[in-house]
Amino acid sequence: MIATTHNAATNETQQANVAQEVSLARIYVLRATYLLLVIGLGGMIVPDVVSHPVISRGVIPSLLGAVWVLAFVGLKYPLEMLPLLMFEFAWKSIWTVAYGLPQWSAGQLPPTFAEDSFNIGLGVILMPLVIPWGYVYRHYVKQSGARWR
Repeated sequence: MIATTHNAATNETQQANVAQEVSLARIYVLRATYLLLVIGLGGMIVPDVVSHPVISRGVIPSLLGAVWVLAFVGLKYPLEMLPLLMFEFAWKSIWTVAYGLPQWSAGQLPPTFAEDSFNIGLGVILMPLVIPWGYVYRHYVKQSGARWR
């Protein structure tokens, strides 16, 4: 009984500390971002995952399907799922620098370039505005990592 009461009090204290670190408005913005992922990927990826030729390779739809599933978790736990948004920002930034900009500057655009560059560019612009970078710095850079032994 004492351990349960102590754990509940500790959990409430931790939630209060997080509430001071990240505003409620920012939490709702994060939830809206996860919802955007759920809706956007749900419309584009889920149909491919559900119905596809048997011989399809399926690597990209499977990866993005996993992002879609994890975005649902982000609706409930927006701060805990920040690595998902950082992953989105990272891969979209890499695509923009390594593929999008070189194709655009060379004038050699694949047929899907307009759609791809819009969807990916939206993430490159949106994610840095949505992610609470102070929280990321305090919890992923400054804070000690898990022990190795």
